[in-house]
Amino acid sequence: QVQVVESGGGLVQDGDSLRLSCTASGRTFTTADMAWFRQTTGKEREFVAAIRARADMTYYTDSVKGRFTISRDNAKNTVILQMNSLKPEDTAVYFCAAGAALKIRSADEYHYWGQGTQVTVSS
Repeated sequence: QVQVVESGGGLVQDGDSLRLSCTASGRTFTTADMAWFRQTTGKEREFVAAIRARADMTYYTDSVKGRFTISRDNAKNTVILQMNSLKPEDTAVYFCAAGAALKIRSADEYHYWGQGTQVTVSS
């Protein structure tokens, strides 16, 4: 069993930065692919970024490439999403997820989810 907890959300202005953290308990963290998804009211959960278990590959949705960076520290069971140059359209609840993902961008591939952290970017 893996428990996932996100932190770091908040209210910022257009162009600001935020750093989201995700801590996952359990011995399986080092073998889990980790991802961030986001969701706004009335919409499906959207893939944002992911990182493979060995941190050798990262993936991003096109809208965040060059602005967001995902990284992990397996010694600390932590995944970080550094978000720079934030835009109002980045406003959403951000979820951290863990799993063994063949389709790295698919929410269905992840078995463990956090409760989410709100990110609000004002214009």
